[in-house]
Amino acid sequence: MLIKILGTGCAKCNRLEQLAKEIAAELKLTATFEHVTEMQDIMAYQVMSTPALVINEVVKSSGRIPSRGEIAGWLQGG
Repeated sequence: MLIKILGTGCAKCNRLEQLAKEIAAELKLTATFEHVTEMQDIMAYQVMSTPALVINEVVKSSGRIPSRGEIAGWLQGG
C-alpha cells in the first residue's frame, strides 16, 4: 500500500502524516509513506488545498485532516 501526504510541510500536513502512520501501525498494515512537497507534483493530483491524503494513487481527502475512523476505513479498503 502506498500512502502519500500532499502538502508543503505545514503543521497540518505533518499531523496528517503522523496520524496516518499511527493508524496503519494500529491496523498492522504494511505501507510505504511518501510526503509530496513540490507544488507541481501536488497539482498533478488536481488538489486545490492541502493537506491531502492519497492512498494507492486515489485522492481520499484534501483541505482537512480526516477523522481517525475515516482514515482507518480507507486504509482497510473502504
